[in-house]
Amino acid sequence: MSQLESDDLQSFFDELGDIKPLKENDKVYSHSPAEALAKKQRRAAAQQVSNKAYNPLSMEGVQPIKPDDFLDYQQPGIQDGVFKKLRMGKYEIEHRISLKGLTLAESRDTFYSSLRQCHERGVRAILVQHGKGENSQPFPALKKSYVKHWLGELEDVIAFHTAQPQHGGLRATYVLLKKHPQQKLINREKNRRR
Repeated sequence: MSQLESDDLQSFFDELGDIKPLKENDKVYSHSPAEALAKKQRRAAAQQVSNKAYNPLSMEGVQPIKPDDFLDYQQPGIQDGVFKKLRMGKYEIEHRISLKGLTLAESRDTFYSSLRQCHERGVRAILVQHGKGENSQPFPALKKSYVKHWLGELEDVIAFHTAQPQHGGLRATYVLLKKHPQQKLINREKNRRR
């Protein structure tokens, strides 16, 4: 160590002089313990909100339908044969979503998360069991009306139709999802091998 460095170090220690390290019970708080606790609770609440899955389905603007109404939708470009097969219940039902016994908010969360997971897994044909809701409040066919509304909000839904009697009839709806991009690649590889 050079003389200059040694002199600098010595002057540093001279400046410190009588400074002593803090003891455990000598901590200094910039906020009172109550304020620190409140801040910690706000951070935990914000984290909880951010951990909840984003759900784009709206709870507003739904048009009430009657319990006996048929639900049907075919995205432009979907072949009539594909829609007919869906309408007739000819697709194998790969997943069922039951909204029975759930509140409207629970139904919304269950419906969205199930459809999203199905799409990611490559599931195409789904049966949504919403019930007829003849005595539901504030209007009849409450869940059925919301299911129709929500299906119209999702771009991965390419077609839907009221189920055949053996699958629940007016109490359920067939839903056909787009192929997941990963599934398209798998299908191309299969077709290329032939």
